[in-house]
Amino acid sequence: MPTHAEQRVLPYTPEQLFELVADVARYPEFLPWCVASRIRSRDGDVFFADLVIGFKMVRERFTSKVTLTRPDRVDVTYTEGPFKHLNNHWNFKPHPNGTEIDFYVDFEFRSKLLQTMIGALFNEAVKLMVSAFEKRARQLYGP
Repeated sequence: MPTHAEQRVLPYTPEQLFELVADVARYPEFLPWCVASRIRSRDGDVFFADLVIGFKMVRERFTSKVTLTRPDRVDVTYTEGPFKHLNNHWNFKPHPNGTEIDFYVDFEFRSKLLQTMIGALFNEAVKLMVSAFEKRARQLYGP
């Protein structure tokens, strides 16, 4: 079961970073391997989102429940798709230099083949994903 936790300090407000992560519909614009996204349903600060992830010949769709706790936390729990489980959260804490981000993801594919393929690249892929959010923040909010 790949697990990754990462903390970074970015020069943006918690609110800015929260809104960036919460805007799941825009993920295909900047997130590697995210080829499509759609908000299936929304009830206040809880919504269900479909994401399609593609890498070379592999393309998988999954659905997650996203719970927004403004302005400091985004929780993602898996509901449907190719995983045995998926848990992900983002915490945003004020910091003298902006915001400290605490990112965590833990998942396991049902398919041993997919698990083996991703397992070898997992840490690098997740670091690239977190960096994509950081780059997107620079594009939206400046350096």
